[in-house]
Amino acid sequence: MDENKRTPQVRYSDEDLEEFKALILEKLDQARNSLETLQANLSGGEHSTDDTAPTFKILEEGYAVAEKEENARLVARQEKYIHNLELALMRIENKTYGICCETGRLIPKERLRCVPITTRCLDVKLKKK
Repeated sequence: MDENKRTPQVRYSDEDLEEFKALILEKLDQARNSLETLQANLSGGEHSTDDTAPTFKILEEGYAVAEKEENARLVARQEKYIHNLELALMRIENKTYGICCETGRLIPKERLRCVPITTRCLDVKLKKK
């Protein structure tokens, strides 16, 4: 076979997939720990404002509401990230991980290491913006 006419790689090797799986499992563990912390902050820690002046009480309550809303957004974002990591693990098991969903080409390893949940190569991602 002529070396110049190699067939393009259609998927990552099992060894590569194991490397990505280890990376994703590590990120999944970190994300779940972060989610637990965020959920604890969301549900607990009510500060009393009983001993403050009414004006400060209103300001403090407003701040508490804004902080709770921000925590709720962070929880939702973290849950979505965890879901995407779990989907990436499914793609690894199906041996489709690292294949661009639009072009069918392999996503470079460097991109997958930086953004392990990605399903698009950088060219496609930049065109979408």
